[in-house]
Amino acid sequence: MIIRITRILLLIQAIFALAIGMLMIRLWHVESPFSAAAIGILCVLAFRIAITANNFHLASRFRSALPDDCKLNWLQSGRLVFQEFCATMWSSSWSMPFQAFDKHVAAHRVGLPVLLVHGYGCNSGYWKSMSKALARTGITHYAINLEPVFASIDDYAVIVHRAVEALCAETGHDKVVIVAHSMGGLATRAYLRDHGSARIAKAITLGTPHHGTALARHAVGLNTDQMRWIADGSNGTPSKWLQQLSQGEDAATRALIVSIWSHHDNIISPQNSSHLSGARNIELHGIGHVALAMHPKVQKIVIDEILQTTKASEAAVVAA
Repeated sequence: MIIRITRILLLIQAIFALAIGMLMIRLWHVESPFSAAAIGILCVLAFRIAITANNFHLASRFRSALPDDCKLNWLQSGRLVFQEFCATMWSSSWSMPFQAFDKHVAAHRVGLPVLLVHGYGCNSGYWKSMSKALARTGITHYAINLEPVFASIDDYAVIVHRAVEALCAETGHDKVVIVAHSMGGLATRAYLRDHGSARIAKAITLGTPHHGTALARHAVGLNTDQMRWIADGSNGTPSKWLQQLSQGEDAATRALIVSIWSHHDNIISPQNSSHLSGARNIELHGIGHVALAMHPKVQKIVIDEILQTTKASEAAVVAA
């Protein structure tokens, strides 16, 4: 479904760019069709970067406290917005509409197999950059699509369960590592709640709104209602669904989770909503929400976590 939606949006943007180009020729007498087309494309790109900038503005309204060593100057802030813009353009205009995939089986396998779980409004194509990094390391990984797009996160737990079982059956491993972005981290926690942790060696979440996000109010779907951080002035509370999810977890489950998040996330606000008590939290800065899975630093952390978890799992088997 996301493939169809993203391709339709690309077509609409192309039509707008063409229309603007034609207006340039007819009303402003631009002689060169190439110049007119360039103006049309630049107008669409300007609109897209304005959306990205607006997300940062909205996220700043409920911003969590920013440590002094994470504060950015104007140049660094501009770089942050531009990198996030490039990440959104790459994912929504190329990887999601044209690069979706279901698995990559390494020829010489290294580490435990990995299941990639995307976030809201995305599909498996979001992981294309991460997939290349995992493939270079020799890590076998599968990816899933969470559909219907606007369904309950509880429904996605069933999809995660099926994928975990298939990954174990097809690779011969008893345990896997889950790497999940944004809402995918909540789907992973819902899976752990419903099916237990017997199959999971580690769950790595990237920019997951563990306590909700105020920006969920601007989206649609039952899943966005479940992800809401309900603001009350400068304070707020997680949705009832998130509170119930948290109440259903024990210390052992939380200990399996590594939460990687950025103090400059432009979708999760307050940003420290991604900090999960009982889990291992890795705080970063200068990285936007969509860019998380594409950033080389994040990819290195994820791969290191997978390999370390593999060593610990193998050591436990030997000890047993």
